[in-house]
Amino acid sequence: MTTGYRQTVSLDAERRAMYEAVCERLDPDRFRDLLVSLIDIHSPTGRERQASEFMADYLANTVGIDARYQPMSEHTGNVLGERRGTGGGSRLLLYAPIDTHIDPETDVPWVGPALRPDMLPRAVVDGDLVIGLGASNPKCMVAGLTEVVHAVVDAGIPLRGDLALGFAGGGMPVTMSARDHVGMSSGVFHLLTHGAMPDHAVVFKPWWAVYPEEPGMCWFKVSVRGTYGYAGISRGTPGFRSSIVPAATVIQEIEAWLPEYTARNTSGTTIPEGWISAVRSGDPDKPAFPSATTEIYLDVRVNPRTSPADVRYQFAQLVDRIRGAHPDIEVDWEMYGSLPGGMTDPDNWIIRSCRRGWEEVEGRPYETTPLLGGQTDGTLIRRLGIPCARIGYPWPPASAPAELNEGLGGMGVASVDDVMTATRAVAYAVVDTLTRTREELDL
Repeated sequence: MTTGYRQTVSLDAERRAMYEAVCERLDPDRFRDLLVSLIDIHSPTGRERQASEFMADYLANTVGIDARYQPMSEHTGNVLGERRGTGGGSRLLLYAPIDTHIDPETDVPWVGPALRPDMLPRAVVDGDLVIGLGASNPKCMVAGLTEVVHAVVDAGIPLRGDLALGFAGGGMPVTMSARDHVGMSSGVFHLLTHGAMPDHAVVFKPWWAVYPEEPGMCWFKVSVRGTYGYAGISRGTPGFRSSIVPAATVIQEIEAWLPEYTARNTSGTTIPEGWISAVRSGDPDKPAFPSATTEIYLDVRVNPRTSPADVRYQFAQLVDRIRGAHPDIEVDWEMYGSLPGGMTDPDNWIIRSCRRGWEEVEGRPYETTPLLGGQTDGTLIRRLGIPCARIGYPWPPASAPAELNEGLGGMGVASVDDVMTATRAVAYAVVDTLTRTREELDL
């Protein structure tokens, strides 16, 4: 997508000196050490307390800013840190989630037959690479933004506005039924409604580009009905209908529809993909008794220009089509989760500032933004009316071993050089934004 955002003057001499002073103090070794410490603290969704308390202490006692832990329950909570400016400026929130999507104790074999090094909450340093569960998402995001703030503090930059730093649990696109249904941006909602509300925000996430928008999600459950059976029943016996075998037909119909949905709903910088993610039927302890119901679960992404209600309607049309083509298959369905997409005006200050930071680092004009289907807490941040830019780093790292780049894995291979490069762009936005008056920022 070609951008058309309004150009503004680059940093003046005074701000450029501040920016260069921050960049000089960005410390890759300090970043790496913090990343290793974070990986070694297991923080699955709904169990983030230890990692969040660690970061609150680190921000207060190592970085030297006001920071506190915000409990949400006995097991999970958020971190909010702040360095206040001299007054008259805006409040900028640098944000990343802190929870990981894999729990090594329960997720085998669903993540693979065995846990790879990138799926274990145990950091391994291999030259420029740091390997371990969540190394590239979200642990290096937390460590990277912390390093930016640390460098700003070390440089003694006289900020006019307030620099806030937030890390939240519940950021993964999941809902943990056994953990108070934490997930789907539950943590960032609590963070923003309990003191973190800023004028604008920057979300640090993979991909070396600046995004003004991100998709939402719709979760569907399709139930294929049959009758409860017994393995001793002969095929063709009247009154017995399998739910499992017809479900294979329904899966193929859904799989054929998903690319059609994506093509029909792609716009802006969002490509709303969809994937069948789980199939459930019967009881492995009772293989002699075929299940009367087979359930199919899928995640369909939502372009911010399309409402979840409209996606629900599109899915209803698909199910009607399946019923018409296969009248012998009994199918019902429900949408059991949804979150609308969110977008910020590409001409907003924070988007333009991050793009100028990208240009500063790359040494060339920002011209295109690749299509993206990945969802982050930035979606909810935008839906709450906060202008928000997403910026990040190349992923997966080009130097990562091929076997650790197979599939999504544990999102567990981070390049120190890649992340530190991206932190320079974030540092640019901090200096560019928080050294100006609210009037200069169109606030």
